[in-house]
Amino acid sequence: MTQAQPGAAGPLAGYRVLEMGSTVAGPFCGRLLADFGAEVIKVEPAEGDAVRTMGKRRDGRSLYAASIFRNKSLISLDLRKPEGQALARAIAAKCDVVVENFRPGGLEKWGLGYDALSRENPGLVMVRISGFGQSGPYSDRAGYGVIGEAVSGLRHITGDADRPPSRVAVSITDYITGLYGAFGAVMALLARGKTGRGQCIDSALYECAFSFMEPHIPAFEKLGLVANRSGSRLPDSTPNNLYVSRDGEFIHITAMGDAVFRRLTLCMQAPQLADDARFASAVERSRHHEAIDQLIGEWTARHDLVHLERVLNEAGVPATRIFTMADIFADPHYAARGTIARAPDEAFGSVAMAAPVPRLSQTPGAIRHAGHRIGQDTRRVLTELLGLGAAEIAHLEALGAIACDPGAARADAA
Repeated sequence: MTQAQPGAAGPLAGYRVLEMGSTVAGPFCGRLLADFGAEVIKVEPAEGDAVRTMGKRRDGRSLYAASIFRNKSLISLDLRKPEGQALARAIAAKCDVVVENFRPGGLEKWGLGYDALSRENPGLVMVRISGFGQSGPYSDRAGYGVIGEAVSGLRHITGDADRPPSRVAVSITDYITGLYGAFGAVMALLARGKTGRGQCIDSALYECAFSFMEPHIPAFEKLGLVANRSGSRLPDSTPNNLYVSRDGEFIHITAMGDAVFRRLTLCMQAPQLADDARFASAVERSRHHEAIDQLIGEWTARHDLVHLERVLNEAGVPATRIFTMADIFADPHYAARGTIARAPDEAFGSVAMAAPVPRLSQTPGAIRHAGHRIGQDTRRVLTELLGLGAAEIAHLEALGAIACDPGAARADAA
Protein backbone atom coordinates (compact mmCIF):
# COMPACT_ATOMS: atom_id res chain seq x y z
CA MET A 1 0.00 0.00 0.00
CA THR A 2 1.13 3.57 -0.61
CA GLN A 3 1.46 5.95 2.28
CA ALA A 4 0.02 9.45 2.51
CA GLN A 5 2.08 12.34 1.17
CA PRO A 6 1.73 15.26 3.61
CA GLY A 7 3.86 17.64 1.55
CA ALA A 8 2.17 17.04 -1.80
CA ALA A 9 0.53 20.20 -3.13
CA GLY A 10 -1.44 19.10 -6.19
CA PRO A 11 -2.69 21.03 -9.23
CA LEU A 12 -5.57 22.63 -7.29
CA ALA A 13 -3.35 24.01 -4.51
CA GLY A 14 -4.31 27.61 -3.81
CA TYR A 15 -8.02 27.08 -4.45
CA ARG A 16 -10.42 27.02 -1.51
CA VAL A 17 -13.70 25.07 -1.54
CA LEU A 18 -16.67 25.30 0.82
CA GLU A 19 -18.52 21.98 0.83
CA MET A 20 -22.10 22.19 2.06
CA GLY A 21 -23.14 18.89 0.52
CA SER A 22 -24.15 15.80 2.44
CA THR A 23 -24.32 12.02 2.13
CA VAL A 24 -22.39 10.92 -1.00
CA ALA A 25 -22.57 13.05 -4.17
CA GLY A 26 -21.54 16.38 -2.61
CA PRO A 27 -18.85 14.93 -0.33
CA PHE A 28 -17.42 12.83 -3.17
CA CYS A 29 -17.20 15.94 -5.36
CA GLY A 30 -15.38 17.73 -2.53
CA ARG A 31 -13.14 14.72 -1.94
CA LEU A 32 -11.99 14.74 -5.57
CA LEU A 33 -11.08 18.42 -5.36
CA ALA A 34 -9.31 17.87 -2.02
CA ASP A 35 -7.32 14.92 -3.37
CA PHE A 36 -5.76 17.21 -5.96
CA GLY A 37 -4.75 19.93 -3.56
CA ALA A 38 -7.75 22.19 -3.01
CA GLU A 39 -8.36 23.38 0.55
CA VAL A 40 -11.79 21.94 1.25
CA ILE A 41 -13.80 23.14 4.24
CA LYS A 42 -16.70 20.81 4.87
CA VAL A 43 -19.77 21.93 6.80
CA GLU A 44 -21.79 19.35 8.69
CA PRO A 45 -24.40 19.61 11.43
CA ALA A 46 -23.59 18.82 15.06
CA GLU A 47 -25.12 15.38 14.73
CA GLY A 48 -22.87 14.65 11.76
CA ASP A 49 -23.32 14.09 8.05
CA ALA A 50 -25.68 11.25 7.14
CA VAL A 51 -22.83 9.38 5.46
CA ARG A 52 -21.48 8.67 8.95
CA THR A 53 -24.43 6.30 9.40
CA MET A 54 -23.61 4.40 6.18
CA GLY A 55 -21.14 1.59 5.65
CA LYS A 56 -19.36 -0.37 8.35
CA ARG A 57 -18.13 0.94 11.69
CA ARG A 58 -15.25 0.20 14.02
CA ASP A 59 -15.11 1.39 17.62
CA GLY A 60 -18.21 3.49 16.90
CA ARG A 61 -16.57 5.37 14.02
CA SER A 62 -17.65 5.35 10.38
CA LEU A 63 -15.02 3.83 8.11
CA TYR A 64 -16.85 5.29 5.10
CA ALA A 65 -16.48 8.80 6.52
CA ALA A 66 -12.78 8.21 7.09
CA SER A 67 -12.37 7.92 3.33
CA ILE A 68 -14.92 10.29 1.79
CA PHE A 69 -14.04 13.10 4.26
CA ARG A 70 -10.28 12.70 3.79
CA ASN A 71 -8.07 15.74 3.20
CA LYS A 72 -10.83 18.11 4.40
CA SER A 73 -11.20 20.54 7.27
CA LEU A 74 -14.44 19.65 9.07
CA ILE A 75 -16.46 22.40 10.70
CA SER A 76 -19.88 22.17 12.29
CA LEU A 77 -22.39 24.96 11.58
CA ASP A 78 -26.13 25.03 12.09
CA LEU A 79 -27.29 26.51 8.77
CA ARG A 80 -30.81 26.87 10.15
CA LYS A 81 -29.63 29.59 12.52
CA PRO A 82 -28.92 33.14 11.28
CA GLU A 83 -25.51 33.08 12.94
CA GLY A 84 -24.61 29.85 11.14
CA GLN A 85 -25.78 31.32 7.85
CA ALA A 86 -23.68 34.44 8.42
CA LEU A 87 -20.60 32.32 9.03
CA ALA A 88 -21.22 30.32 5.84
CA ARG A 89 -21.58 33.57 3.85
CA ALA A 90 -18.35 34.92 5.31
CA ILE A 91 -16.48 31.73 4.44
CA ALA A 92 -17.96 31.59 0.92
CA ALA A 93 -16.70 35.12 0.33
CA LYS A 94 -13.18 33.77 0.75
CA CYS A 95 -13.67 30.67 -1.42
CA ASP A 96 -13.29 29.84 -5.08
CA VAL A 97 -15.89 27.06 -5.15
CA VAL A 98 -19.00 26.12 -3.18
CA VAL A 99 -20.33 22.56 -3.44
CA GLU A 100 -23.90 21.95 -2.30
CA ASN A 101 -26.53 19.26 -2.76
CA PHE A 102 -29.61 20.59 -1.01
CA ARG A 103 -32.96 20.42 -2.76
CA PRO A 104 -33.26 23.38 -5.20
CA GLY A 105 -34.24 26.51 -3.30
CA GLY A 106 -32.87 25.20 -0.01
CA LEU A 107 -29.87 27.52 0.09
CA GLU A 108 -31.95 30.46 -1.12
CA LYS A 109 -34.16 30.16 1.99
CA TRP A 110 -31.06 30.84 4.06
CA GLY A 111 -29.72 33.65 1.91
CA LEU A 112 -26.95 31.37 0.62
CA GLY A 113 -28.01 30.95 -3.01
CA TYR A 114 -25.65 31.65 -5.86
CA ASP A 115 -27.05 35.12 -6.61
CA ALA A 116 -26.53 36.21 -3.02
CA LEU A 117 -23.06 34.72 -2.63
CA SER A 118 -21.79 35.89 -6.03
CA ARG A 119 -22.73 39.51 -5.27
CA GLU A 120 -19.99 39.49 -2.65
CA ASN A 121 -17.72 37.15 -4.60
CA PRO A 122 -18.22 37.53 -8.39
CA GLY A 123 -15.58 34.91 -9.13
CA LEU A 124 -17.36 32.22 -7.12
CA VAL A 125 -18.08 28.89 -8.78
CA MET A 126 -21.00 26.93 -7.32
CA VAL A 127 -21.57 23.23 -7.94
CA ARG A 128 -25.25 22.48 -7.40
CA ILE A 129 -26.02 18.77 -7.12
CA SER A 130 -29.66 17.73 -6.96
CA GLY A 131 -31.93 14.89 -7.95
CA PHE A 132 -33.57 16.49 -10.96
CA GLY A 133 -31.74 19.77 -11.60
CA GLN A 134 -32.41 23.38 -10.75
CA SER A 135 -35.28 23.73 -13.26
CA GLY A 136 -38.10 21.66 -14.74
CA PRO A 137 -41.29 20.16 -13.28
CA TYR A 138 -39.41 17.60 -11.15
CA SER A 139 -36.89 20.03 -9.71
CA ASP A 140 -38.51 20.23 -6.27
CA ARG A 141 -38.72 16.45 -5.84
CA ALA A 142 -36.53 14.69 -3.31
CA GLY A 143 -34.00 12.56 -5.11
CA TYR A 144 -31.36 10.17 -3.86
CA GLY A 145 -28.90 8.62 -6.27
CA VAL A 146 -30.88 5.42 -6.72
CA ILE A 147 -33.98 7.47 -7.58
CA GLY A 148 -32.06 9.33 -10.27
CA GLU A 149 -30.71 5.99 -11.48
CA ALA A 150 -34.24 4.66 -11.87
CA VAL A 151 -35.45 7.74 -13.75
CA SER A 152 -32.38 7.71 -16.02
CA GLY A 153 -33.12 4.24 -17.40
CA LEU A 154 -29.81 2.92 -16.07
CA ARG A 155 -31.55 0.84 -13.40
CA HIS A 156 -33.84 -0.74 -16.01
CA ILE A 157 -30.91 -2.29 -17.90
CA THR A 158 -29.09 -3.59 -14.80
CA GLY A 159 -29.49 -7.26 -13.89
CA ASP A 160 -30.98 -10.36 -15.48
CA ALA A 161 -33.85 -10.11 -17.96
CA ASP A 162 -36.05 -12.57 -16.03
CA ARG A 163 -35.64 -10.77 -12.70
CA PRO A 164 -36.44 -7.32 -11.29
CA PRO A 165 -33.89 -4.58 -11.99
CA SER A 166 -30.83 -4.95 -9.79
CA ARG A 167 -28.34 -2.39 -8.52
CA VAL A 168 -24.63 -2.01 -7.94
CA ALA A 169 -23.88 -2.30 -4.21
CA VAL A 170 -22.47 1.24 -3.99
CA SER A 171 -24.10 4.64 -4.55
CA ILE A 172 -22.99 4.61 -8.17
CA THR A 173 -25.19 7.49 -9.42
CA ASP A 174 -23.99 9.72 -6.57
CA TYR A 175 -20.41 8.99 -7.58
CA ILE A 176 -21.12 9.68 -11.27
CA THR A 177 -22.78 12.98 -10.39
CA GLY A 178 -20.05 14.03 -7.96
CA LEU A 179 -17.47 13.29 -10.63
CA TYR A 180 -19.32 15.44 -13.18
CA GLY A 181 -19.63 18.15 -10.55
CA ALA A 182 -15.88 18.19 -9.90
CA PHE A 183 -15.19 18.18 -13.64
CA GLY A 184 -17.58 21.12 -14.03
CA ALA A 185 -15.92 23.02 -11.19
CA VAL A 186 -12.48 22.71 -12.77
CA MET A 187 -13.84 23.78 -16.18
CA ALA A 188 -15.53 26.78 -14.56
CA LEU A 189 -12.29 27.76 -12.84
CA LEU A 190 -10.51 27.58 -16.21
CA ALA A 191 -13.20 29.78 -17.73
CA ARG A 192 -12.89 32.21 -14.81
CA GLY A 193 -9.24 32.64 -15.70
CA LYS A 194 -10.41 34.15 -19.00
CA THR A 195 -13.51 36.06 -17.90
CA GLY A 196 -12.88 36.81 -14.24
CA ARG A 197 -16.36 35.62 -13.38
CA GLY A 198 -17.64 32.45 -11.75
CA GLN A 199 -20.71 30.47 -12.72
CA CYS A 200 -23.11 27.74 -11.57
CA ILE A 201 -22.78 24.06 -12.40
CA ASP A 202 -26.15 22.26 -12.46
CA SER A 203 -25.30 18.59 -11.87
CA ALA A 204 -28.49 16.51 -11.71
CA LEU A 205 -28.39 12.90 -10.55
CA TYR A 206 -30.79 11.60 -13.19
CA GLU A 207 -29.05 13.46 -16.04
CA CYS A 208 -25.58 12.30 -15.07
CA ALA A 209 -26.76 8.70 -14.93
CA PHE A 210 -28.66 9.17 -18.22
CA SER A 211 -25.43 10.23 -19.92
CA PHE A 212 -24.19 6.66 -19.37
CA MET A 213 -27.12 5.39 -21.48
CA GLU A 214 -25.32 6.69 -24.57
CA PRO A 215 -25.61 3.65 -26.89
CA HIS A 216 -29.30 3.15 -26.16
CA ILE A 217 -30.56 6.68 -26.83
CA PRO A 218 -30.17 6.82 -30.64
CA ALA A 219 -31.18 3.15 -30.84
CA PHE A 220 -34.61 4.05 -29.48
CA GLU A 221 -34.95 7.26 -31.50
CA LYS A 222 -34.05 5.63 -34.84
CA LEU A 223 -35.13 2.01 -34.32
CA GLY A 224 -37.68 2.14 -31.51
CA LEU A 225 -35.62 -0.35 -29.48
CA VAL A 226 -36.09 -0.27 -25.71
CA ALA A 227 -32.91 -1.52 -24.06
CA ASN A 228 -33.49 -4.25 -21.50
CA ARG A 229 -31.50 -6.21 -18.92
CA SER A 230 -29.05 -8.70 -20.39
CA GLY A 231 -27.38 -10.17 -17.32
CA SER A 232 -23.61 -10.44 -17.49
CA ARG A 233 -23.50 -9.99 -21.27
CA LEU A 234 -22.82 -6.61 -22.88
CA PRO A 235 -25.31 -6.31 -25.75
CA ASP A 236 -23.89 -5.99 -29.27
CA SER A 237 -20.37 -6.80 -28.04
CA THR A 238 -19.77 -10.51 -28.51
CA PRO A 239 -18.30 -12.47 -26.88
CA ASN A 240 -18.34 -10.33 -23.77
CA ASN A 241 -19.81 -12.44 -21.00
CA LEU A 242 -19.35 -14.39 -17.80
CA TYR A 243 -18.68 -18.13 -18.00
CA VAL A 244 -18.37 -20.93 -15.42
CA SER A 245 -15.18 -22.94 -14.99
CA ARG A 246 -14.91 -26.66 -14.16
CA ASP A 247 -14.29 -25.83 -10.49
CA GLY A 248 -17.43 -23.70 -10.32
CA GLU A 249 -15.74 -20.28 -10.50
CA PHE A 250 -16.66 -17.39 -12.78
CA ILE A 251 -14.47 -15.95 -15.52
CA HIS A 252 -15.34 -12.98 -17.71
CA ILE A 253 -14.04 -13.15 -21.27
CA THR A 254 -14.12 -10.26 -23.73
CA ALA A 255 -13.12 -10.98 -27.33
CA MET A 256 -15.30 -8.80 -29.53
CA GLY A 257 -12.56 -7.78 -31.99
CA ASP A 258 -11.89 -10.12 -34.88
CA ALA A 259 -8.20 -10.61 -34.07
CA VAL A 260 -8.90 -11.22 -30.39
CA PHE A 261 -11.70 -13.62 -31.22
CA ARG A 262 -9.38 -15.61 -33.44
CA ARG A 263 -6.91 -15.87 -30.55
CA LEU A 264 -9.73 -17.10 -28.33
CA THR A 265 -10.62 -19.84 -30.81
CA LEU A 266 -7.01 -21.00 -30.77
CA CYS A 267 -7.14 -21.24 -26.97
CA MET A 268 -10.30 -23.30 -27.38
CA GLN A 269 -8.50 -25.48 -29.94
CA ALA A 270 -11.33 -24.67 -32.32
CA PRO A 271 -9.78 -22.29 -34.92
CA GLN A 272 -12.51 -23.18 -37.41
CA LEU A 273 -14.95 -21.04 -35.40
CA ALA A 274 -13.21 -17.87 -36.61
CA ASP A 275 -14.14 -18.81 -40.19
CA ASP A 276 -17.68 -19.89 -39.36
CA ALA A 277 -20.05 -17.50 -41.15
CA ARG A 278 -21.98 -16.99 -37.91
CA PHE A 279 -18.89 -15.77 -36.08
CA ALA A 280 -16.67 -14.30 -38.79
CA SER A 281 -17.41 -10.67 -37.90
CA ALA A 282 -18.32 -8.71 -34.77
CA VAL A 283 -21.80 -7.94 -36.12
CA GLU A 284 -22.47 -11.59 -36.97
CA ARG A 285 -21.18 -12.75 -33.57
CA SER A 286 -23.63 -10.43 -31.83
CA ARG A 287 -26.42 -11.70 -34.05
CA HIS A 288 -25.57 -15.26 -33.00
CA HIS A 289 -24.48 -14.50 -29.43
CA GLU A 290 -26.39 -17.41 -27.89
CA ALA A 291 -24.58 -19.94 -30.05
CA ILE A 292 -21.07 -18.61 -29.42
CA ASP A 293 -21.71 -18.14 -25.70
CA GLN A 294 -22.82 -21.76 -25.46
CA LEU A 295 -19.65 -22.98 -27.20
CA ILE A 296 -17.39 -20.87 -24.98
CA GLY A 297 -19.29 -21.99 -21.89
CA GLU A 298 -18.83 -25.64 -22.86
CA TRP A 299 -15.08 -25.03 -23.21
CA THR A 300 -14.66 -23.19 -19.88
CA ALA A 301 -16.64 -25.93 -18.13
CA ARG A 302 -13.86 -28.39 -19.03
CA HIS A 303 -11.08 -26.41 -17.31
CA ASP A 304 -10.34 -24.95 -13.90
CA LEU A 305 -10.25 -21.19 -13.39
CA VAL A 306 -6.49 -20.94 -12.91
CA HIS A 307 -5.84 -22.76 -16.19
CA LEU A 308 -8.33 -20.59 -18.08
CA GLU A 309 -6.81 -17.36 -16.78
CA ARG A 310 -3.31 -18.51 -17.65
CA VAL A 311 -3.96 -19.63 -21.24
CA LEU A 312 -6.17 -16.66 -22.07
CA ASN A 313 -3.76 -14.10 -20.66
CA GLU A 314 -0.83 -15.75 -22.41
CA ALA A 315 -2.79 -15.56 -25.68
CA GLY A 316 -3.65 -11.88 -25.19
CA VAL A 317 -7.38 -12.46 -24.68
CA PRO A 318 -8.85 -10.11 -22.04
CA ALA A 319 -10.16 -12.35 -19.27
CA THR A 320 -10.32 -12.40 -15.49
CA ARG A 321 -11.91 -13.94 -12.45
CA ILE A 322 -14.34 -11.69 -10.57
CA PHE A 323 -12.25 -10.11 -7.81
CA THR A 324 -13.46 -9.91 -4.24
CA MET A 325 -12.06 -7.33 -1.83
CA ALA A 326 -9.90 -10.10 -0.35
CA ASP A 327 -8.51 -10.79 -3.84
CA ILE A 328 -7.77 -7.09 -4.29
CA PHE A 329 -5.83 -6.77 -1.04
CA ALA A 330 -3.71 -9.79 -2.00
CA ASP A 331 -3.16 -8.83 -5.64
CA PRO A 332 0.41 -7.97 -6.77
CA HIS A 333 -0.71 -5.45 -9.41
CA TYR A 334 -2.70 -3.43 -6.89
CA ALA A 335 0.33 -3.54 -4.61
CA ALA A 336 2.84 -2.54 -7.29
CA ARG A 337 0.82 0.51 -8.32
CA GLY A 338 -0.13 1.54 -4.80
CA THR A 339 -3.82 1.49 -5.69
CA ILE A 340 -4.70 1.03 -2.01
CA ALA A 341 -3.40 3.86 0.14
CA ARG A 342 -3.02 4.09 3.91
CA ALA A 343 -4.17 7.44 5.27
CA PRO A 344 -3.05 8.63 8.72
CA ASP A 345 -5.86 8.56 11.28
CA GLU A 346 -5.71 9.67 14.90
CA ALA A 347 -7.84 6.80 16.21
CA PHE A 348 -6.87 3.91 13.95
CA GLY A 349 -3.29 4.85 13.17
CA SER A 350 -4.10 4.47 9.49
CA VAL A 351 -7.05 3.54 7.29
CA ALA A 352 -6.91 1.80 3.91
CA MET A 353 -8.70 3.54 1.04
CA ALA A 354 -8.56 3.97 -2.71
CA ALA A 355 -5.63 6.07 -3.89
CA PRO A 356 -6.42 9.23 -5.88
CA VAL A 357 -7.16 8.80 -9.57
CA PRO A 358 -6.45 9.67 -12.31
CA ARG A 359 -2.66 9.60 -12.01
CA LEU A 360 -1.03 12.86 -13.08
CA SER A 361 2.65 12.48 -13.98
CA GLN A 362 3.77 15.89 -12.66
CA THR A 363 1.12 17.00 -10.16
CA PRO A 364 -0.51 13.85 -8.76
CA GLY A 365 -3.21 13.75 -6.16
CA ALA A 366 -2.37 12.75 -2.59
CA ILE A 367 -4.01 11.71 0.66
CA ARG A 368 -2.81 13.80 3.58
CA HIS A 369 -5.10 12.46 6.31
CA ALA A 370 -8.25 10.44 6.85
CA GLY A 371 -11.59 12.10 7.57
CA HIS A 372 -11.67 14.11 10.78
CA ARG A 373 -14.19 14.06 13.61
CA ILE A 374 -17.33 16.22 13.64
CA GLY A 375 -16.33 19.83 14.30
CA GLN A 376 -12.66 18.95 14.68
CA ASP A 377 -11.55 21.99 12.66
CA THR A 378 -14.29 24.48 13.61
CA ARG A 379 -12.16 26.58 15.98
CA ARG A 380 -9.13 26.62 13.71
CA VAL A 381 -11.02 27.59 10.55
CA LEU A 382 -13.05 30.33 12.23
CA THR A 383 -9.91 31.70 13.84
CA GLU A 384 -7.58 31.51 10.86
CA LEU A 385 -10.01 32.31 8.05
CA LEU A 386 -12.46 34.71 9.70
CA GLY A 387 -10.29 36.05 12.51
CA LEU A 388 -12.76 35.20 15.28
CA GLY A 389 -11.49 35.25 18.85
CA ALA A 390 -12.04 32.72 21.58
CA ALA A 391 -14.87 34.74 23.16
CA GLU A 392 -16.77 35.02 19.85
CA ILE A 393 -16.37 31.31 19.20
CA ALA A 394 -17.57 30.47 22.71
CA HIS A 395 -20.61 32.73 22.20
CA LEU A 396 -21.50 31.06 18.89
CA GLU A 397 -21.08 27.67 20.50
CA ALA A 398 -23.38 28.65 23.36
CA LEU A 399 -26.01 29.74 20.80
CA GLY A 400 -25.78 26.37 19.08
CA ALA A 401 -24.72 28.01 15.81
CA ILE A 402 -21.49 26.01 15.78
CA ALA A 403 -20.15 22.84 17.35
CA CYS A 404 -16.50 22.28 18.25
CA ASP A 405 -14.86 18.95 18.89
CA PRO A 406 -13.58 18.90 22.49
CA GLY A 407 -10.60 16.79 21.50
CA ALA A 408 -9.44 19.43 19.03
CA ALA A 409 -9.56 22.10 21.75
CA ARG A 410 -7.36 19.97 24.01
CA ALA A 411 -4.92 19.36 21.16
CA ASP A 412 -4.75 23.09 20.39
CA ALA A 413 -4.11 23.88 24.05
CA ALA A 414 -1.30 21.34 24.20
